[in-house]
Amino acid sequence: MKRKLAAAIGIAGMMVSIAACGGDKGGDSGKGGADAKELTVWLTVDAQNNWPELVKAADAAVRQKHPGLKIKHEYYGWPDKNAKLDAVLATDKAPDVVEMGNSEMLGYMVKGAFAPVDPAKFAGSSAWLDGLKTSVTYEGKTYGVPYYAGGRVANWRKDVFAAAGVKSAPKTYQELTAALDKVQNKQGGKFSAWYQPTRDWYAAMSFVYDAGGSIAKEEGGQWKASLSSPESVKGLTEFKNVVDKYMHGDKTKDEADRYIVYGQGKSGMIFGAAWEGATAADPKNDKTGKLKDNLENFVMPGPSGKNMPVFLGGSDLAVPVKSKAQDLAAEWINAFTGPSGQKGLMAKGNLPNNKTDLATLKNDPATAVPATAAESNWFVPMAPGWGQVEKAQVLQTMLNIGTGKKSVADAAKEADAAIDKVINNK
Repeated sequence: MKRKLAAAIGIAGMMVSIAACGGDKGGDSGKGGADAKELTVWLTVDAQNNWPELVKAADAAVRQKHPGLKIKHEYYGWPDKNAKLDAVLATDKAPDVVEMGNSEMLGYMVKGAFAPVDPAKFAGSSAWLDGLKTSVTYEGKTYGVPYYAGGRVANWRKDVFAAAGVKSAPKTYQELTAALDKVQNKQGGKFSAWYQPTRDWYAAMSFVYDAGGSIAKEEGGQWKASLSSPESVKGLTEFKNVVDKYMHGDKTKDEADRYIVYGQGKSGMIFGAAWEGATAADPKNDKTGKLKDNLENFVMPGPSGKNMPVFLGGSDLAVPVKSKAQDLAAEWINAFTGPSGQKGLMAKGNLPNNKTDLATLKNDPATAVPATAAESNWFVPMAPGWGQVEKAQVLQTMLNIGTGKKSVADAAKEADAAIDKVINNK
């Protein structure tokens, strides 16, 4: 899914700290609001532009049970949504339902901005995708409902690889690196057989998790950074190998404009969000005039021999703790994210919020790749101080490794030391 996540969790966390200073730390039984006459739902423009009929269907289902209920919708772009939410949470006019990027949830949950919900009351909750379920869970309680998901896949230029003698997408990591070697040798040192921005920490951590490592682990109620573990270092070392051998672009960049670089025809493959290949092939981005019929997604194989674990992005729906209609908000969310809603979202090209529906997409050639890739996924540590890290130290670690400023082991130790200072702080 194409989006730019809004403010960093750390900034959002500070804003929520101000908004939640009244001491609200969970659901207020006095705010059930089952008899409320009005419901305010905040969604992003994705819903407004791409599936408004699903919003109307959820409204109709709730109004059928509550005749006369007024449902008000407000739509926001990703860049400005959180600033508006932070401001309104400081008042008594909080919305009743709000859409959050799943990586935005933690800072708000830590500060008590969202009311806990009972997963059993939501259809398909027992099969929620692991990465999405993790994103709405904090200290054993559930503070949101997964809405839909977006994964990461590999995308290659069939024409470039065919010219190097590779006719079909690689199924194993050994096949992948052998194919990349052929392309790199044929195209020369100014071409990136695999354009892999160094500061793309999502990709780097996929290598870490594939090797059995992690960013941090929880033990006895405390979080401990683990990028310097033998498993994590193994994954980071392979990531560095990829950057050294196949990435010949600017090694100080992140992935924000990867699709633009890909569209310039200077690389043969990328590993990123599923929308990036198609966006690179858009006529306004395709400077080669050849990408439309030559790009193909495939499931990224991992060095471990299994499919590469991918960061599972997506959206969640939460109920602000200051909502005066929490029960009705939960009903609306269930109507919107239930079986019919998931079917509608899948028809629009999204991944569902649950494993049961995800499995059905594997049978369709048009959706088999992203659905299969999403089965193996990871998510950030749900530690109270992760927002204070703001991913900066992880990003700096990737930059140091990719540019050769530090050894893998030294950079990982430095990252762990920085993360450990704040990861348990609320």
